[in-house]
Amino acid sequence: MEQRMTGTLYGVSVGPGDPELLTLQAVRLLRQCPVLAAPQTASGQMLALDIARRALGSELDGKTILAAMEKVSLADELMERIRAEHEAEEEEHHHHHHDGEHDADEVFDSIGIETINKYTKEELTNAFEECLKQVDLNMEYFKDRFPYSCTKGLKYPIIDNIEWTDGFWTGMLWLAYEYTNDKKYKELADRNIESFLHRVENRIELDHHDLGFLYSLSCVSGYKLTKNEHAKKAALLAADKLMERWQEKGQFLQAWGPKDSPEHYRFIIDCMLNIPLLYWASEVTGDNHYADAATKHFTTSCKYVIRDDASAYHTFYMDPVTGGPSHGATRQGYSDDSSWARGQAWGIYGIPLNVRYTKNTEYVDLYKGMANYFLNRLPEDNICYWDLIFTDDPEQSRDSSAAAIAVCGMLEMDQWIKEEDPSKKVYQKACDNITRSLIQNYTNNDHKPGDPILYHGVYSWHSGKGVDEGNIWGDYYYMEALMRQIKQWDPYW
Repeated sequence: MEQRMTGTLYGVSVGPGDPELLTLQAVRLLRQCPVLAAPQTASGQMLALDIARRALGSELDGKTILAAMEKVSLADELMERIRAEHEAEEEEHHHHHHDGEHDADEVFDSIGIETINKYTKEELTNAFEECLKQVDLNMEYFKDRFPYSCTKGLKYPIIDNIEWTDGFWTGMLWLAYEYTNDKKYKELADRNIESFLHRVENRIELDHHDLGFLYSLSCVSGYKLTKNEHAKKAALLAADKLMERWQEKGQFLQAWGPKDSPEHYRFIIDCMLNIPLLYWASEVTGDNHYADAATKHFTTSCKYVIRDDASAYHTFYMDPVTGGPSHGATRQGYSDDSSWARGQAWGIYGIPLNVRYTKNTEYVDLYKGMANYFLNRLPEDNICYWDLIFTDDPEQSRDSSAAAIAVCGMLEMDQWIKEEDPSKKVYQKACDNITRSLIQNYTNNDHKPGDPILYHGVYSWHSGKGVDEGNIWGDYYYMEALMRQIKQWDPYW
């Protein structure tokens, strides 16, 4: 009688085809299991053994390896079972509207992230209403002024409308108004709009590319929700100001500095969130030169600032003489070769926002690469460290804001991923996991004036600014992530 092996079978995979994209959970499983089963194909065996060697080193010598010479390959058996269950679930869904939860768990576990139950709408609304409590206190605290970009000692300093981050506070007011229909939020947001109109008309602290962060959330939103003509005027003036950063030779929007300065001839991945302002400007004016610049900048960004392994540089320098590529670098990340977590999240959100306007789905695979790179480097509680070079280092700070941004991006891209694509459920589950961790571990229900909503963020590690503090964009994106999961939401971007 043939002896059969019994025990627990784990599936371990990487994304997207890179042996280095292996999670800590997967490494623990490889160490724990006495038998490793590789696929029967030669290429599959080579990849599996490469993964195991990198993860285990000399520990691999003590393992039993099952490969093509074995009568049955457990790895192939596992993958065949997953494929069969996926096909069966699709057919059952077609006839009975089954939600496919089991198959999604199999695929999800294969990239090394544990699945959990999805939050109920009641839990999400409770979390959003906790945000409103803090917004209400901060309205009295800030009055008609604005919070500084990040907290100091977990309290927001109060400033005038001069920072690149001021639009996030007004965006939070619009989210609060849209959720409650309470006019107190609209009234303050309208007063903010007058401040933003004054700022752009007088060109106050606007010699940079962050016009989208400033004016999409404060004024485009106000125009979309209430048809405020001053909001429309301010946002169109901001789009014109952003176009002044356009570099025709290099086909990009320059981030900072004088346009004739060779040392500033560069762009950064953050700008993917600024260019939706230009698409919107084309929609309301009928003038396509805004959208043309946005599309060209997006194309240049995808070509150069995103590496071949789908990680992102923070910034990319172009050659001021030829307009061609020069080199990638960082200003915020740990090193030029690492992936700054917030920058990776900007890409995860920036790609689907651009797809929303262009309807060009050829960038979905690039998005998947960026999302996989991010997800495969999450620590046990699913909230990234400030740079993705760190995956398990208690001495380093998390960046909750990057986690919230990534959730918004995955939720935005969901509409462009086909139902039959197994990765769709992967990203949906990732959103569940990250959202739950943010709610349970990174917020505080003991509200005081000037407090942040989301804790444990990082503004600028190198300068020691806002490290393990709250920041206003983290507060905004956390509220947006909750709003997206509570209702069908039309983005302000």
